[in-house]
Order: sequence, then C-alpha cells, then structure tokens
Amino acid sequence: MPHLELLPFVKLLGYPGIFTIVFLESGVFFGFFLPGASMLFTAGLLASHGFFSPWILIPLVTVAAILGDNTGYWFGKKIGAPLLERNTKFFKHEYLIKAREFYERHGVLAVVLARFIPIIRTFAPIVAGMAEMHYRLFLTYNIAGALLWGAGVTFLGYYLGEKVPFVSEYLTPIVLIIVGVTSLPILWQAYKSLPKKPSA
Repeated sequence: MPHLELLPFVKLLGYPGIFTIVFLESGVFFGFFLPGASMLFTAGLLASHGFFSPWILIPLVTVAAILGDNTGYWFGKKIGAPLLERNTKFFKHEYLIKAREFYERHGVLAVVLARFIPIIRTFAPIVAGMAEMHYRLFLTYNIAGALLWGAGVTFLGYYLGEKVPFVSEYLTPIVLIIVGVTSLPILWQAYKSLPKKPSA
C-alpha cells in the first residue's frame, strides 16, 4: 500500500481498527493478507504527531498481538489438523505447509521469528497449537514476539517521527528497510541450513 494511502487509512482505522487488524493477522487464518509492520510503523508515526497516544497505542497493539497468537494456538490445537487436508478460496493449504516447515526448522523460536514474516506470522501459532507446544512455553515466546514486533515497530515509528523531520515522506523505503532488517535472522538461518560444499 503506497504511503500516501497508508496514512489516511490508519487514521480512519483508529484504535479499534488497529487492534482488530493486529489481532486477526497474528493468528486468525483469514487475516494473513492484512498490513503488518507498515501499519504499526505508520500508527507510531501518527502518534508522534499527536493523532494517537503512545501510552494507549503501544500497549493496545501488544495486547492484540498476544491475544491473536493465543487464538491461533488454540485453534490449531483443537481443529488445526483437518486444515492440512483443505484448500479453499479463503484458506490456502500451502500457507500452512510453509508455516509448519518454518516451525520444524526453528522450533519454539519460530513463534518469535514468525512475527516479522508476512503470512508465516499468521500461521505459525496455528502450527504451534497443532504441534502441541507446551502452552506456558508458547505464551512466553508469544509475549516476547509481541513486544519485539508490535511494541517495537510501533515505538520505532513514534521515535523517528519525533526525531527526524519529514520522516513521513520516506515511509515506503523505511517500511522496506524494516522488513529487510527483520528478515535477516531468517536469511541467516536459511544460509546455515544450506548443504556445505566439500572442501577441496
């Protein structure tokens, strides 16, 4: 979504809309297409200009992310397995398969890392529930991920909005940089998992 459209869109959403989108994208399977880091950064940027209160916004998105992941976890634990056999207009089988492979590769750390990857972010807690990860362990990583992603990206938008003049004019490249930087741990893990060439 171009940044010129994103600013008025987030303004229109307000607190209830931001909470709902973060909640749905964090663990409800039909929320995978919703904006993530770009919306959070923009909301933080708007908070720096007084449109939102950071004392309300940051706890709000953190709670929404925690509750969304919890919903995905219990959904996966109760009825997630049959989804592996389904492929409908609203549910793409390959998304869950990718999330399961990601979870198997990264273990419990996937709950944190997945926060920063679109689509995987939505399906990772469902897979954690299907795999019957111990709930207390899941909740610990869930909260850590919500703080790093939800609170972290929102605060970054707020901080840069306060410190950098005209930062809103560079919203699109900033969001792309955020996505790139947050993907570095995943790229590093993928690199390490590549088969090593035999030494000469």
